[in-house]
Amino acid sequence: MGTLAGKTLFITGASRGIGLAIALRAARDGANIVIAAKSGVPNPKLPGTIHTAASAVEAAGGNALALQVDIREEDQVRAAAAQAAERFGGIDIVVNNASAIWLAGTADTPMKRYDLMHQVNTRGTFLVTQSCLPYLKQAANPHVLMLSPPPNLDPKWFAPHTAYTIAKYGMSLCVLGMSAEFVPLGIAVNALWPRTVIATAAIGMIDGVKPEHCRKPEIVADAAHAILIRPSRDYTGHFAIDENILRETGTTDFAFYAMQPGAPLLPDLFLD
Repeated sequence: MGTLAGKTLFITGASRGIGLAIALRAARDGANIVIAAKSGVPNPKLPGTIHTAASAVEAAGGNALALQVDIREEDQVRAAAAQAAERFGGIDIVVNNASAIWLAGTADTPMKRYDLMHQVNTRGTFLVTQSCLPYLKQAANPHVLMLSPPPNLDPKWFAPHTAYTIAKYGMSLCVLGMSAEFVPLGIAVNALWPRTVIATAAIGMIDGVKPEHCRKPEIVADAAHAILIRPSRDYTGHFAIDENILRETGTTDFAFYAMQPGAPLLPDLFLD
């Protein structure tokens, strides 16, 4: 089985949730994890900081570099990429996990929220990838992974929250363009999206969703690991679903990933 031992992962939004789960899975292989997130001090509403994440990564067997980064700020992102490469001798993998969400209709979406989602989701993904590109070009098996859905133009995925859908699909469109653009460089660019809603802080944004109807972030982390150990020249431009990826690796029992085994699971957004 492949391993991420010795690889350096630059993960945005890795202080909690899916980003932290991906970091910990790689850490168990002995990877170097760059925790690039805004959470430098504790937030009473949200668990975890870059420092608690770094401690967890090191406890799991990895090496951690905690960097307080607002991915909306170009200077911060470019400096973080350079610092990461200097510390670990390069960057092998970029995981664009950071995302902002606001599930409301047009009249109920303040422009401040609209701007935040587009600056973090689409622009942030583009900026982080661009800033890490010089180092990815030097890596032996370079990967870029976006936590974004397969593009689905059914109006039902736009009507309830047009602004969020546009911003989230911006990450997916980066996959479409960059995967083709980077083929000559041997850099894989893929997307990963969960089949079901994942129990993270973001579920508070979805009316009526209870944790017992969700899966744990570890299912996405295990699927991400399965993608990131693949040869980059052989697997690029895919919009993968976590459950499908794990089935390909031989997983048949998904009860472990359920917050409450046996409870009905809610499908995630953007999947028919």
